[in-house]
Amino acid sequence: MPVDYSKWDALELSDDSDIEVHPNVDKRSFIRAKQNQIHAERQQRKLQIETYKYERIINDTLIKRISSLLASLKAHASEVSSRNPGEVAFQAVIESAAGLDPKDDQPPPRPAGVQNAEEQLPTYTKMMATLLDEVNKALEEKKVEQDKRYEATIAEVEEHLKKVTNLQGELLEKLDELEKIEKSKITSESIHTGFDSTHINKSKPSTSEEKKDASKVELLNPNYSGTDSLPAPSKATDDDDDDAEIEASPTAKHFATIKTGDYRESLAFLTKHPEILTEKETDGLLVLAFDAQLQNRDDYARNCVHQALLLQYCRALGRDGVALFFKRITTQGHQAQEVFFKDVQDTYYKIKNRAREINLQRAKEEAEGGGDGVEQIQLHAVEPGTVINISIPPADSEDPEVQQARAIFESFSPEMKKALETGNLDEVNKVLGKMKVEEAEDLVCKFGDAGILSLEEEIIDATTQEGQEKWKEIEAAGKHAEEPAGDPE
Repeated sequence: MPVDYSKWDALELSDDSDIEVHPNVDKRSFIRAKQNQIHAERQQRKLQIETYKYERIINDTLIKRISSLLASLKAHASEVSSRNPGEVAFQAVIESAAGLDPKDDQPPPRPAGVQNAEEQLPTYTKMMATLLDEVNKALEEKKVEQDKRYEATIAEVEEHLKKVTNLQGELLEKLDELEKIEKSKITSESIHTGFDSTHINKSKPSTSEEKKDASKVELLNPNYSGTDSLPAPSKATDDDDDDAEIEASPTAKHFATIKTGDYRESLAFLTKHPEILTEKETDGLLVLAFDAQLQNRDDYARNCVHQALLLQYCRALGRDGVALFFKRITTQGHQAQEVFFKDVQDTYYKIKNRAREINLQRAKEEAEGGGDGVEQIQLHAVEPGTVINISIPPADSEDPEVQQARAIFESFSPEMKKALETGNLDEVNKVLGKMKVEEAEDLVCKFGDAGILSLEEEIIDATTQEGQEKWKEIEAAGKHAEEPAGDPE
């Protein structure tokens, strides 16, 4: 049966090559800020999903217990005419709790990262006792007569059941919506189609010599120990590298020089250096490809893209991803080849088109300025509808990280500190425009280290004429960005 590779069409690579910036803007700082924003949103979404799943478990149990109590109350309703209503209600409560395993009375602990995760929830029995207290309080406030108290108790319990059931329905809708968003963003954690099968059909060798040759083919790892997979690379996550510069390490740069198609050498290199199987190295190689394409070094840029996506796929395929990838990619006629090569080609052409647009813009600006313009570093928002906010670290904070950020701020020149304190980006750009490019680039990097600059959505009041004009400008900019860049060749 053919393997379905359709899900790979929606693979979202963290290449950051589609970020369009002004030629004189410090691209790496904005890529870093944008990537941190994406990582924070992704982490918040995952945490919210875990919270909703946890609340669903609690609500499910409460619904069962309230339903059991309600059924018991209704079953004893006929006894109220001949017995004390309070005694009948008490008996119904006892019977509804009978037969429950004490081990199941304690709710599971809250997931790590959830608010007040260290606090243990009360037992379900205590929750039910609180519910009955609320029922009795409501009856007292309504001043229900004694002969109607039992029926009123049933009505109040039904109302509580309705509230919890409605709450559960709303929760499930929110959970479903978040999970749909999460599934639409395919990351390395969610790829399970294509290369994930470890089943290999092999013909049985007929001679001892053939067996020997077959063993050599499977011996992908020099430290082969009885399995056909490479040692699992060290688990480096996005969060580990959030505070690092988005630049490929020297080891990854060496890996980028291995020619496309030389999978034997690439496999041997990864066997010795599994530490480069991280998203940071993939991002670094794609940035390297973008810089090379800006210099019209087509072959090297394409090679960097190929090696970057090779790391991406190996990492995405899990613990045995390296072995699985190279087996599939070197199997003649395997569908995995078409999936991977198409991804490489699409990503490269996207980078090529962006680089060509930037080079054309640079040429246009140089022509308009007569070629005598002085190169400057200027800060601008990356995308329409976003603004750059300036936040000065407080001087009286006791947080060590804030104190460190404040120390960086204090190291700036009086002119730059004054510009930052205005909160006006134009004032900051005026100071940057007077500086040498290298000095300005170093200063912008320090802005990032101190957390002084942040990207946020711009709030526009569309009820005013000024707001409507601004909105039209943003829409026009968005449409221009979506226009095809032309023939990639």
